Amino acid sequence: MKKLADIFSGVKMTALGGVFLALSFANMLSGNRTGIDFAWASVVICGFPLLYKALSKLFLKRKISTPLLVSTAMAAALYIGEVFAAGEVAFIMAVGEILEKKTIARARRGIKNLISLAPTRGRIIMESGENIVPVCEIKSGDILRVLPGESIPVDGKIISGSTSIDQSIMTGESLPVDKGLGDEVFCGTINRFGSIDIRASKVGKDSSFEKLIRMVKSAEENKSPTERIADKWASILIPVALAVAIIAYAATGDISRAVTILVVFCPCSLVLATPTSIMAAIGQAAKYGVIIKSGAALEKMGAVDCFAFDKTGTLTIGKPSVSDIVPLSEKYSEDSILSFAASAESLSEHPLGKSISEYARNKGLNLPRAENFSMAPGRGIKAKVGNEQIICGNSDFMRENSIDLPESPIMEKFSMEGKATIMVAISGKLAGIIALSDSMKADVENAIRELKEAGAQAILLTGDNKRSAEFFAQKARIDKTFAELLPAQKVQKIEDLRKNGFVVSMVGDGVNDAPALKTADVGVAMGSMGSDIAVEASDIAIMGDDIAKVPYLKRLSNAAVRLIKFNISLSMTINFIAIILSLYAVLTPVSGALVHNAGSLLVVINAALLYDRNYMKQKS
Repeated sequence: MKKLADIFSGVKMTALGGVFLALSFANMLSGNRTGIDFAWASVVICGFPLLYKALSKLFLKRKISTPLLVSTAMAAALYIGEVFAAGEVAFIMAVGEILEKKTIARARRGIKNLISLAPTRGRIIMESGENIVPVCEIKSGDILRVLPGESIPVDGKIISGSTSIDQSIMTGESLPVDKGLGDEVFCGTINRFGSIDIRASKVGKDSSFEKLIRMVKSAEENKSPTERIADKWASILIPVALAVAIIAYAATGDISRAVTILVVFCPCSLVLATPTSIMAAIGQAAKYGVIIKSGAALEKMGAVDCFAFDKTGTLTIGKPSVSDIVPLSEKYSEDSILSFAASAESLSEHPLGKSISEYARNKGLNLPRAENFSMAPGRGIKAKVGNEQIICGNSDFMRENSIDLPESPIMEKFSMEGKATIMVAISGKLAGIIALSDSMKADVENAIRELKEAGAQAILLTGDNKRSAEFFAQKARIDKTFAELLPAQKVQKIEDLRKNGFVVSMVGDGVNDAPALKTADVGVAMGSMGSDIAVEASDIAIMGDDIAKVPYLKRLSNAAVRLIKFNISLSMTINFIAIILSLYAVLTPVSGALVHNAGSLLVVINAALLYDRNYMKQKS
């Protein structure tokens, strides 16, 4: 039965059923009643999947459902020879099923993409030398060597060497983190520069990256699809419909009236009310570059009262740029310090060095050729520019090269603001400091303000350091900040908020945000900059990275929910009037089916009007 039901389900077979129903209606209008009624084909094609669903839910799940009421009405209509009426209600229900499937379809490729990023091999150090082995053979306590550009295969601690590591997959930080002896490193992160030896501490299923994958899977499995509204009403509608039909038959002795009541009682317009409204809202959002993956997400967004934002790439541009140049010697101006530093850094692969060189080129500065370039991973670089020896790096690197560091409150200020700093020494003397920071996206403050005006609070969940996070949150007018969080800690924060009664939307862009996006009631990914995994893990993707579309989503959701409630009220009112007319024999099973069809059409037209409304701007 299931195979047959699957064959008759779907767009093509439902469309075929609609063609046969139209042919039957044409024959009715022309008065041609000879031969087999084409509506029988519609009854079989569109009705059999309904009958199968009704019986399987009744006997396997012991659940009274909408298909059971429709199947009862179909059977009654067929019993008195009203084949068109039976075919009509079956066709409308099949259309509603297709619309709902389209609105709740969820993309689930994210887990596969995430698994593909997991390291598969590691370079283990043995007495006989280096040996590349599968990750599954690495044990806790093993010594591994990680070369520049390689992914770190397990969690561990550095026992030799220093480097800068791209931890964005775990923490979302836009800048590589300098690591040295004794520092922890995480599986799946990328070694950018120096060769390092690490001692494995957490391997296999215990590693941070494997936990990240498990959290995404778990959150996916815990998200159940939204139950159809009509099914929630089915346990009430079916007994009431049967009771009214039986009473009508007992009082009048006219079985046609009883069958008409069952036909008009079918909740087809009620079934269509939710998916059509949601499809219209999803279509309207798509016009503005917002992809809503499910009706459940759209409905839930209206109830969200807490928005948790990632920082880097979500509220910020996600790329460091020069924010300050501070000369510490009267011999050098800002431009001369920038020119020397940019020339030296032009040979560096470090993101901060690249940003300095790019900034200088954009300013149109002349960058002399650098020679004798050398790099100390995680500390700094040296190069000769013209006749000057240039050293750029952190304070430890300056001391290693015998550069005197005068006391200056400017370093503390930059640190409080969460800025990265590079000291620039020219010919053995400290000449200045260059500070770099991520830039806040336009409209962040307005978006946070609009969300607060809508009654929601905004919090910051970020893997960045505490000072940087707090400084940024203050600029964005975000009230609560939680910094230095790994993916599991973001998930825990969201779970805590939900336990405290909040409906939470997580807004993020990185792989590290995927578990939090899945755990939240509604996950929103910034699609243009965001990773494919974050987009796949989310319920909603904002393709233009415009943060102003978050409050837009809340307004659109509220409007869609209001429309759904109105359409449900409209459909129930039409059904109630049709039932009264059926009791007085004004409607027959066929005319009742047509009125019932008209009610469904009104619901669809009303929902379609939502598509052209504009919710992008806050109404005054």
